[in-house]
Amino acid sequence: MTGKIIALVDGSTYSKSVCDHAVWIADRGDYQVELLHVLGRREGGAGADLSGAISLGARSSLLAELSTLDEQRAKLSVHRGRAILEDAKALVDEKGLKATEHLRHGDLLEAIAETEMGADMILIGKRGEAVDFAKGHLGSNLERVMRAVTRPLFVASRAFRPIETVLIAYDGSPSAMRAVDYVARSPLYAGLAIRIVTVGSASATAQKGLEDAKAMLSAAGLKARTDILPGQPEDVLGSLVEDEKVDHLVMGASGHSRLRALFVGSTSLEMIRTCKVPILLVR
Repeated sequence: MTGKIIALVDGSTYSKSVCDHAVWIADRGDYQVELLHVLGRREGGAGADLSGAISLGARSSLLAELSTLDEQRAKLSVHRGRAILEDAKALVDEKGLKATEHLRHGDLLEAIAETEMGADMILIGKRGEAVDFAKGHLGSNLERVMRAVTRPLFVASRAFRPIETVLIAYDGSPSAMRAVDYVARSPLYAGLAIRIVTVGSASATAQKGLEDAKAMLSAAGLKARTDILPGQPEDVLGSLVEDEKVDHLVMGASGHSRLRALFVGSTSLEMIRTCKVPILLVR
């Protein structure tokens, strides 16, 4: 194996998509898949003592019953976490790939920090187990994960479809150049149709940046076409993805132009929420 990818699964609708994308990535890049499910501290039992909510003078039998319920809930959470991992592993195994499973307790970011140093990429679903994006287990943590991870972050769409066309959003920033470099070095993008787009005015600087990006891909044996398009990045990129049936979007995780707004605050989540294809964010 040349490396490892960590796929975060939570039992939501997006978990199957995460597994399917993990299989696609592992197959093209010869990566080992590690499935990770994180039980929050309350789910694991830590800090979940309901007896504290009972006022002084409550019957000790009730306190004991609540304590027992706490223990049962913690055990059920562990069983559920293991079942989620088993289901995810079965999805990967049926595609002919083997995966390892890890059930962790504690904070999601702490669990990722402890495991990502040995990984080449982190996969996460766009939304978590709740329908409401703001309340889903992974969805509510997506912005935190985006800001915290040091490895490329692959945000899976709701459903997998074969990836044949790739759009690289390029604004000339260091992270955008690293995104191009990642595409050039990664086996994932060999043979795919690649388009590099800069959104903004067609200046000599912008044109030179696109030429440099295209040359980097060309040196790696990848063909790409380039464009400079006017407008707001979120509008232009969203329209391109939708109108031209783009399968996958690659972006730097921050920038020095208007594109930077896509990855700071709520606009970043809005872009990921509305874009119906998987997105790779490269720091």
